[in-house]
Amino acid sequence: MRTLSRWLPRSLLSRNIALLVALVALTQVCSFGALLHFVQRPRIERASIIFADYVKMLDGTLAAMPPDEGRAAAARLNGTRATPTASVASAGSPGTNPLHVFQTWQRDVFIEALQRHLPADMPVRWESSDEERLWIRMHAAGEPLWVALPMTADVHASGIATAIVLSIGLALLAAFTGWLIQLHLNRPLDDLAHAARRVSAGEAPPPLPTDGPTEIAQVSQAFNQMTAALQQAEATRALMLAGVSHDIRTPLTKLRLAIAMALPRGTNDKLVDSAEGYLDHIDTILQQFMDYAGSGEREAPQPGDLNALAAQLVADFAGLGHEFDFEEGELPHFAFRPVAVMRLLMNLMQNAVVYGRAGLCVRTWQADGHACVAIGDRGNGMRAEELERLKAPFSRGTNARSHSGGTGLGLAIVERIARLHGGSLTFTDRAGGGLEAVVRLPLH
Repeated sequence: MRTLSRWLPRSLLSRNIALLVALVALTQVCSFGALLHFVQRPRIERASIIFADYVKMLDGTLAAMPPDEGRAAAARLNGTRATPTASVASAGSPGTNPLHVFQTWQRDVFIEALQRHLPADMPVRWESSDEERLWIRMHAAGEPLWVALPMTADVHASGIATAIVLSIGLALLAAFTGWLIQLHLNRPLDDLAHAARRVSAGEAPPPLPTDGPTEIAQVSQAFNQMTAALQQAEATRALMLAGVSHDIRTPLTKLRLAIAMALPRGTNDKLVDSAEGYLDHIDTILQQFMDYAGSGEREAPQPGDLNALAAQLVADFAGLGHEFDFEEGELPHFAFRPVAVMRLLMNLMQNAVVYGRAGLCVRTWQADGHACVAIGDRGNGMRAEELERLKAPFSRGTNARSHSGGTGLGLAIVERIARLHGGSLTFTDRAGGGLEAVVRLPLH
């Protein structure tokens, strides 16, 4: 079964066309077989009966003539005492000329039927050379003579060639018509696939038309309902996040004010700093949750310069005392979500600062239709294969236990933004030690 599926065409269009061609070919073969067995064979046998009556009448006439007249008549019919050698030679090769095969079949059926209707002492031979002739042993002047009867082109029933050509033409026409019909049916499926890709990219495609065939219309209608439900869920989620942000940050702000009023500066600075640190921690966690829930779906892609964005972040981190080496590759302008990609790069660069510390670098290049950006460090933390599992939400490595303020969503946010753009996030071990996080974003 696996071998058969490997040889089958991959697309539904190709499979349906192959099936249609096979069915048309089988229909033509069955029709041709029925034509030969139920139409052509009875016609040939009826012709052989008539021809046998004519031969028997001619044989009786020759036998009844006086010897001299009988021999003269036989001579006019190319009569000879020597037994002719049967020949089936033809100008065409039977393996390459289907019409020759059909004519040979007709001849064999005719000779077989003719021999059945002639007396046993009147054998038949067929000669196919420059001129097709039928040799029949008759009786003239009291002795057997082989008489040659020329065969006209009518015995070949050459009209069958026209029928075969017409059948092949109709089969090709049916296959072409089926291809057009299947192409028409596949167009809504292509539209559906394109709309599904737009939904997975965070876009809101226009509703699909539902005026096609019933089955396709039902699928399109179900997809439109699903898209509407997703848009409604997205709107509800955005409203909920906005409410959560407001309802939590408002009491946090009041709590900061209450601490400042209750503990003025100089009374208990350690307690105040500790309380404000906890409040900052809560605010950071809240922001990470909102970043993961949003991840840029609502932001529209727009043409931009990834090199310029990376250079800006490198300068910003340098202003905070974290120097990144920047290796700028040649990248064209392409469409991406600038805020989401900035968040992606900031998360990776922040991880490099916190966990890598040394050998910080950012480099960009273009490969296989993708814009690639890599953030590397020379830290001695986790290996690349260990970091792959940290792309799942709420996963934290052992080296993160000494750092507070994280929720295990940093790499998950990066992964989600990369996939939102149709790209990927991978990790590689750097030559000489350290890690490199590589993000690939499609240019088109």
